[in-house]
Amino acid sequence: MATYKKRGHKPKSKAEQQQFDEHESTTAEVFSTLDESASRTEAWVANNQNYILGVIGVIAVGVLGYLAYVQFVQKPKDAEATNELLYPQQYFEQALANTAAKDSLYNLALEGAEGKYGFLDIIDEYPGTKASNLASYSAGMAYLNMNKYQEAIDHLEDFSSDDDILGPLAKGGIGDAFMQLGQPEDALGYYESAIALSTNDYTTPKFLYKAGVTALELGQRDKALKHFQKIKDGFSSSDEARSIDAFIGMAENTN
Repeated sequence: MATYKKRGHKPKSKAEQQQFDEHESTTAEVFSTLDESASRTEAWVANNQNYILGVIGVIAVGVLGYLAYVQFVQKPKDAEATNELLYPQQYFEQALANTAAKDSLYNLALEGAEGKYGFLDIIDEYPGTKASNLASYSAGMAYLNMNKYQEAIDHLEDFSSDDDILGPLAKGGIGDAFMQLGQPEDALGYYESAIALSTNDYTTPKFLYKAGVTALELGQRDKALKHFQKIKDGFSSSDEARSIDAFIGMAENTN
């Protein structure tokens, strides 16, 4: 049965006295150890004060330096790069609307003119900026439309975005380039990556259709049927759905 000692309690026997003395001794040892540990810690801090302050100083300088870089270097650089992007983007948009002179317009967008930067200059001169990232996308799409497929792949692979439209379009563009290079297996992988990035009424049926057609070409009928069925079930009002029954029939045909 557990016992406890009342305040002012005096041991009644020698055994109880011995137990009391052992308890007091153990408590004293614990506090002694804590005192010694605290003393050693204080001594270490005192002996290494300069080192500790130095480390704190380095961290503080690093944080302040980063904040200063963002405020006085990165932000102005981003703004400058964004301003430079407006010029080649105009030529890019003109090329999309003007099929007759598209190659010359794409070249102006890529190389620049009249002392103005093109996409390639912005990529080189403003690395790490949002404008440089967007320039990689536009350059990749320009090369794709100029039938320069390896260049298109190189630039589109450098582009990254969480945007629901641009992200899938970049992946799908790489797929288109691989298809033109005669590499349908690679193309199918990129089409499916584009599908996985976002679900929307524009890019999803587009790349489901391309993935289905490519899978059909590769003899992967089950995969093709899956992609075509998703268009029929989830995107029935899309352009791709207009002839989807015929493609479903081809995928189901095992002959």
